[in-house]
Amino acid sequence: MARIITYPSVTPVVGDYLVGTQKTTSGNQTNPTKNFTVGDVVNAGLGYKVYSALLTQAGTDNPTVDELKNNTTATMTWTRVGVGQYRCTASSNVFTTNKTQVFVNVGTAPNGPGSFVEWNTNTSYVEINTYNISGTSSDDLIDKGSLEIRIYS
Repeated sequence: MARIITYPSVTPVVGDYLVGTQKTTSGNQTNPTKNFTVGDVVNAGLGYKVYSALLTQAGTDNPTVDELKNNTTATMTWTRVGVGQYRCTASSNVFTTNKTQVFVNVGTAPNGPGSFVEWNTNTSYVEINTYNISGTSSDDLIDKGSLEIRIYS
């Protein structure tokens, strides 16, 4: 048997494999030893998948997005639906009802303090609505705003 402390230490990456034992509750499994990726183990430990991005929106343009992480298996597309109304549409129904959580802010608030954001979701999209300090739907309020969508299992 090998001594584990004799193996070299490395910094793992998401695609690296780990050896583990898969637990089964039914039937006889002849070989429970399996390969798991580091990413699989991290996702299992977190209990959620995540889409994280930085958003900027100007004029009547669609939001521009700097995607930071997306392990949802869906491609996200951003569109401006109306004044102060922006939609993140997933290529598949990944947003689970009552298990999707959204964290969002306006970033540097380019048009002054007091703007605020609300969000709504269904299984195929998350919608972000922005309002100025007077409570009126407004564009031009997001500049490198942080967005994180968590989808719990």
